[in-house]
Amino acid sequence: MAAPDFWSNQEKAGKVMQEAAQLREDLEFYRRLAEQLEELEVTLELYEDSGDQEFARELDEGIASLKRELQKWEEETLFSGPYDHRNAIISLHAGAGGTEAQDWVEMLFRMYSRWAQEHGYKVEILDYLPGEEAGIKSITALISGRKAYGYLKAEKGVHRLVRISPFDASGRRHTSFASVDVIPEIEEESEVEIDPDDLRIDTFRASGHGGQHVNKTDSAVRITHIPTGIVVQCQSERSQHANKLRAMKVLKSRLSELKRREKEEEIARLRGEQREIAWGNQIRSYVFEPYTLVKDHRTGVETGNVQAVMDGEIDEFIEAYLRQFGSRGH
Repeated sequence: MAAPDFWSNQEKAGKVMQEAAQLREDLEFYRRLAEQLEELEVTLELYEDSGDQEFARELDEGIASLKRELQKWEEETLFSGPYDHRNAIISLHAGAGGTEAQDWVEMLFRMYSRWAQEHGYKVEILDYLPGEEAGIKSITALISGRKAYGYLKAEKGVHRLVRISPFDASGRRHTSFASVDVIPEIEEESEVEIDPDDLRIDTFRASGHGGQHVNKTDSAVRITHIPTGIVVQCQSERSQHANKLRAMKVLKSRLSELKRREKEEEIARLRGEQREIAWGNQIRSYVFEPYTLVKDHRTGVETGNVQAVMDGEIDEFIEAYLRQFGSRGH
């Protein structure tokens, strides 16, 4: 930071400053723990020398406070993955079931938006495909904030809804599925190199979202990475150039995730392990009828308060997943 040309690249300098702030925060945390432990040792000595119950009460309070701080530290250790502290790109897609499944995607996206807002994260829609009658066919959003990916990686998989469909005049119970994919946002140019000759770039007219202004020019951008077949698109910005930059960021993130998965699969093959394909797994069920229950099939955590969950109260599920799987969940 003391280098004369440090601020010549504003974006890079900003990232370094952010990392430095995080390191200072960690050091401050260590310092607080050391001080608390030292104070407890002094209080213990005073109590042993005097037998004064006032020191005993201070000791109990101090131990309880230290336990709370240590629990926070334990939670920090759950984020040991290389990308856990990054922003997250979350994509939701409707499964079979037409309007019912598309409505389920909209409900899930509202749940994640509420959760993100409660944690002080910024939610920015990158791509949006509305349902034919109601709901959302697919949606991709950037969740910005420290550890956004570390938390949201726990949500990757298939989510199942059981309820009496509001779109069924006969009032029958329906089962719907939606898939959730979460990848870390990749920003550094050096992490993923893309050959421009491997790209096909198309432009189209943005579809708009939630009654917002719909561009009358072909500002939306779709990028196809020909070697892998990965397709990304962005229509959140008003200019074609800005949408292209956004779409390239998402493409880099998806290619990085693909490389990581291929590496894992190769390691598993060498070990002779039979790995499950996470994308195809039903990770959680949300039952509205004939009873209310949300159950995570990986950890066994469940709650009967479906409405609270749909309002964004999903920390219990996320924390249980992180404690059980840790960085193995990536």
